[in-house]
Amino acid sequence: MSNTRKKRWRWPISPETVRSVLSSHSVLGLAFAAIIYLVCLTGTIAVFAPDLQRIEVPGTPVAMHLSEAAAARALTEAVRQTPSDSSIYLTMPSPAKEGATLVAFKPGFERNWAVAEDGTLSPLDAIWTEFLIYLHICLHLPRSWGGFIVGLTGVALLSSLVSGILAHPRVVRDAFHLRLGGSRRLQEADLHNRLGVWALPFHFTLALTGALLGLSTIIVAGLSLLLYRGDMTRVYALFLDPPPAIDARTVPMPDLAALIAQARARMAEAAIDSVMVERPGRADMRISVHGRRSRHLVVQDEVQFDAQGAAIHEEHPKDMVVGTRVLSGIGQLHFGWFGGPVVRVAYGLLGLALCVVTSSGVTIWLARRRDRGRPAPQWERIWSAVCWGQPVVLMLTAILAFVYPEVPLAPAWLILTTIAIVLCAVMNRCSGEYLARLWRRGLVVASALAAVLYLGRALY
Repeated sequence: MSNTRKKRWRWPISPETVRSVLSSHSVLGLAFAAIIYLVCLTGTIAVFAPDLQRIEVPGTPVAMHLSEAAAARALTEAVRQTPSDSSIYLTMPSPAKEGATLVAFKPGFERNWAVAEDGTLSPLDAIWTEFLIYLHICLHLPRSWGGFIVGLTGVALLSSLVSGILAHPRVVRDAFHLRLGGSRRLQEADLHNRLGVWALPFHFTLALTGALLGLSTIIVAGLSLLLYRGDMTRVYALFLDPPPAIDARTVPMPDLAALIAQARARMAEAAIDSVMVERPGRADMRISVHGRRSRHLVVQDEVQFDAQGAAIHEEHPKDMVVGTRVLSGIGQLHFGWFGGPVVRVAYGLLGLALCVVTSSGVTIWLARRRDRGRPAPQWERIWSAVCWGQPVVLMLTAILAFVYPEVPLAPAWLILTTIAIVLCAVMNRCSGEYLARLWRRGLVVASALAAVLYLGRALY
C-alpha cells in the first residue's frame, strides 16, 4: 500500500483575490440596496406631488369645476404656445384630485400649466417636484436605461419580500412581538419583520407594479420576439390605438367645446376625466376625450375625433378586456393618485414603512457582522450617508431650488450625494451610529429651513 498522501485540492485563486472579490460583491450589494432605498424614498415623497406643486408654486388657481367652454379655452391657448407636432393633455378636476392641469409635450419639450375655472392658464413650473418624480422614475438617466434599473429594483424588492416570508416561518405568529431597548440587531430585526408583515400586501403591490412599469419596454420586446418576430409595434397595438397616417397640412381647430359636450353625451354614465389633443392644427390631428365612472379605478370610456370633428372611435367598459383594465390600473395603484388626500396619506405612511424595511435590512446585516466579530465600520458609515444622508440631500436640493432655481438639480443632487458618502467613508474616528444621529439632526434643520422658505413664500 502506498504511503503517499493525496494532495488536498486547493482553490486556484489566492486568498487575497478572494477577499477582493468578496469586497466587490459587498460593494455591488450595498450599491443596489442604496438604489432600492432611494427609489422607495423618492416614491414615498412623490405620492404627494400634487400637494408639493401647490407649495412650490403658490398662488396657482385650483379649479373645482371646469366647463366645456373653459376646457376648450385652455386647450386653444395651449395650442398657441406649443409646436404643432406636440401633444396637449388636460386633466379635469375630480373628487380624487382638486384642480385642473395642462401639459404640452414632445421629445425635448415640455410645459405645464394650472388651469383656472374660466380656462386661463398659469405657469406651473414646480422644478423640484419634477426633479423628484424623474429621480424616482428613471434616476435622471436616459429613460430606457433608468427605467430598466428602477424596474430591476422592483424585481429585487419583490424577491426579497417573498424570500423574507419563506425564511421566517414564525414571522406571522410573532407579528406583534417587538423587542425594544435590548440588542440593536434584535430590535432592528423585529421592526423589519413587523413592518414587512403588517404592510405586506402594499409592499407586494408596489414592488410588482414598479417592476412592470420599469421593465415594460423589456416585456414588450420579449413578447414581440415570442409572438411577432420582433415587431414591437404589433404588441403596442394590443393596448394603444395606432397613430393616424402623417399629414402635416395646416387645418383650423374644430369646436373643442362642442366635441367635449358630444363626448359627454356619448358616455352619460362617466364624468370627463381628461382631454388629449395630438398634433393640434394639423390634418392628422386626433382629439381624445376620456371619462371615468364612479367606483372605477381607471378610465374606461373614450371617444376620439379627427381634425374635422368627426367621431372615429368609441370605447366603453363593455369593450375592454380584463388585461387592458389591469394594465391601465398599474400606474394608478403604484403612485396612489386615485383617491384624494386620504389615499395619499395612507400611501405615504405605508411607503415610509417600506423605506424602514429596506434600510433596516442592511442595518441588520451590518449588525450581524459586528456581532460575529467581523465588523465593517466603513460600510456602516457609508450606509448612514445613504439611509439618513439621502433625505438631507433631498431637502438641500429643495432649498437650492428655492434660492437658485436656475441651477440644474440632478447634477447638484449627484454632487451632494457623492460628498456625503465620501466624507462619511473617510471619517474613521466616528461610528456609523454617531453619524446617523448627526444626519438625523441635519434632517430636522434642513426640513425646518425648507418649510420656512416655501411656506413663507406662500404667505407673502
